[in-house]
Amino acid sequence: MLANIAVFVAGLAAVGTALPTNGTAFHTNGTVHHTNGTAHHTNGTAFHHGTAFHHHGAAAKRSTVEDKYTYYKGDGSTAAGWPSQDAWGSWDDLWKANVPLMQKSCGWNGWVGDDSETEIQDIGTAIQSVSKAAEIDPRFILAIVMQESKGCVRVPTTNNGVTNPGLMQSHNGAGSCFGLNPCPSSTINLMISDGVSGTKEGPGLQSLLSQAKEKTHNNGSQAYYAAARLYNSGSADYSDLDKGLGSTACYASDIANRLTGWTLAPSTCH
Repeated sequence: MLANIAVFVAGLAAVGTALPTNGTAFHTNGTVHHTNGTAHHTNGTAFHHGTAFHHHGAAAKRSTVEDKYTYYKGDGSTAAGWPSQDAWGSWDDLWKANVPLMQKSCGWNGWVGDDSETEIQDIGTAIQSVSKAAEIDPRFILAIVMQESKGCVRVPTTNNGVTNPGLMQSHNGAGSCFGLNPCPSSTINLMISDGVSGTKEGPGLQSLLSQAKEKTHNNGSQAYYAAARLYNSGSADYSDLDKGLGSTACYASDIANRLTGWTLAPSTCH
């Protein structure tokens, strides 16, 4: 950790940090689970099949990713300048870019016990397995994991009116390895499942993406960015995904950048 870097976390007591690499701040603002006293998310319509994807990236995948941040504004459409799915890094490239962070993020955050190589491998396996069942691009799940927990399996459970545990800071989920070392593969899978499939208390990415597709009339990247907005704040102004609505204003822009390779470069979203 760089002691002199201020870390801003919207609504979270513990999740968010700056990583000690070349003096660069690494902002990852976690999910705030509140919507004016109601349960965090609003269940979307039943998930319907969207565009097919390949688990190692979209058909026209990039060979490399770049660690830089572009501040995206507006509705999440390519017309507004947001990256298309074809502009996202491949699964392999994004995974390779984020593994070094997973290896150190627990310690950098003071969460005790950095991820082991086995735990990191289990994260990747869980993302691929759950994404296939939910028919959600695994790269999107990886981006949410890095946004919410930096990929630290022992990330603390946060509470802003709703308990948010685990790798995806899910909505009152059951999966958590806070204080537990090693973290069992079954629990890692549960943490990913809680965030993607949802819990009894609230929806996950699967139903939120369905809701976003319906609202945006889009089955591609725009719907994914809108789903990220919903995951963070529980509701969305679909014409302006930068509106945090009481949560993290930069969340959707952060996710778009993570999908093109951003890890440690300074954020230009404030």
